[in-house]
Amino acid sequence: MNKRFLIASGGTGGHFYPGLAIGETLSEQGCSVLFIVRKNDPAAQILEAHHLQYREIDFTGLPRSINPLRHLRFATKFFKSLSQTRRIVREFHPDVALGMGGYISFPLIFTAHLMGIKTAVHDSNACLGLANRICGKFADLFMLGLPLISPRKGTVLTGTPIRQEFEEPADRKKLFRDLGLDPTVQTVLVVGGSQGAKNLNTAVAHLAKTNTRWQFIHITGERWYTTVREMHAGNPRVAVFPYSHEIYALMKSVDAAICRSGASTLAELIYCKLPAVLVPFPHAAGNHQFYNAKILADAACAALVEDNDQLTDTLGNAFDELSKGQKLAAMRLGYEHLNLPSPLTAAKQIAKLLINI
Repeated sequence: MNKRFLIASGGTGGHFYPGLAIGETLSEQGCSVLFIVRKNDPAAQILEAHHLQYREIDFTGLPRSINPLRHLRFATKFFKSLSQTRRIVREFHPDVALGMGGYISFPLIFTAHLMGIKTAVHDSNACLGLANRICGKFADLFMLGLPLISPRKGTVLTGTPIRQEFEEPADRKKLFRDLGLDPTVQTVLVVGGSQGAKNLNTAVAHLAKTNTRWQFIHITGERWYTTVREMHAGNPRVAVFPYSHEIYALMKSVDAAICRSGASTLAELIYCKLPAVLVPFPHAAGNHQFYNAKILADAACAALVEDNDQLTDTLGNAFDELSKGQKLAAMRLGYEHLNLPSPLTAAKQIAKLLINI
């Protein structure tokens, strides 16, 4: 039977890429898949590159301010999005509607539920976002990427899917030499993110200057590339890039990571069993990055450092601890005790659950 799936996914990479992995897996199994994304979402270009079909709806997130004009705009788009989604559902005739979190999920899950279609949601974080807290009331299947800080009945822990490229082998020697680095020197990968990384970038630049035992690969995001490159100017132990298409190879080759703690990043760390210093983005909704990081910190797989005015000192102290004795080996061993589903097989497990819902 050729089952049909509507997937609402986008807004941020943490919501989009797991949805993309699930959609590709369903397509490979002969299912028909149609994505719903926000109007003008860059995710549309990625779907086109992967030859996946999509439809856009005109929707926006709930305003955080009390500005009445913004709330009026939200209400207008809200009802418009419901109408657009209803039309898409009628035309596509899905067997299952899947929401990957974020506000884009609500119009689909709510509309599909009212129209008698099976619904499923997936939340990658350790605490539920507002959209999934609401969508969960209408869901026939509720899947989790991480254990929740406040357990919820009727959920299934599936893990968060990562790209299949992580299964490919990595050649550390060749990779490092191409980057102008020494493959025999301990190396840390820094992934600062494209938003809110000013403090982290400054702290890492100081760390790279003062810690001569390590090399640094700093992935900055386009927004911060020029600034970070200037911070590291003249330091031969640092390679700086705005983006890497070989992030899977880097994560499998380096000795440790300094990074934010979005759910997709954590899923990649978990698969690679990579020791890390996690610096949660302090303005993440519901402080979910902190709670994500705490799961790895509690299992001694990672150190948790908060992004504040003392970050340069606290990051330096955490990194000093990371460098002691057999600390890295002990942190890798900590991943064995997490007892979480493999992120590499998560998409297949989720696809199976969806097909049999």
